[in-house]
Amino acid sequence: MSREIILYIATSVDGFIAKENDDLQWLEEAEVEGDAGYSDMYQSIDTIIMGKRTYDYVIEHTETFPYPDKKCYVFSSTLRGKNEHVEFVNEDVVAFSKKLREQEGSKIWMVGGADILDAFMKEQLIDELIITITPHLLGTGIPLFKGKNPYQDLKLVNTQRYGQMVQMHYMVMKEA
Repeated sequence: MSREIILYIATSVDGFIAKENDDLQWLEEAEVEGDAGYSDMYQSIDTIIMGKRTYDYVIEHTETFPYPDKKCYVFSSTLRGKNEHVEFVNEDVVAFSKKLREQEGSKIWMVGGADILDAFMKEQLIDELIITITPHLLGTGIPLFKGKNPYQDLKLVNTQRYGQMVQMHYMVMKEA
């Protein structure tokens, strides 16, 4: 049995997860009711993976590390070893994640960023997508999905409104 990798992410109506300079101020100022299902998603995982740019953003914009109770891997070509919260991974993200899926544990949250998500989409490693659409048109920025991804069937599990945001929860239909 393989562990599932989930994508839980917010995007603008026109499909951007950040402005070109990694600015997320628009997202932080968005009106939302409750936590947009974050607590439920967070309790379903025991492992987090993210890229170095995403990690740097988290460190710069939070007072305390937000995932202290989860195993957290950060993919980096420059940082090595580990600190009190994360282990830096210097190997191929796809190969490492495939091995991680085979280990015992709960779901794995692929936090970001765009390059890791693109690699995961190309290899069809995402099992569950929880995408929250925010009431913004950014016009330009970092797209949620880059081009030329393989075709995949999705099954809509749920939709939920959180104030001005709408969340869509999909499962990826795997071929038998």
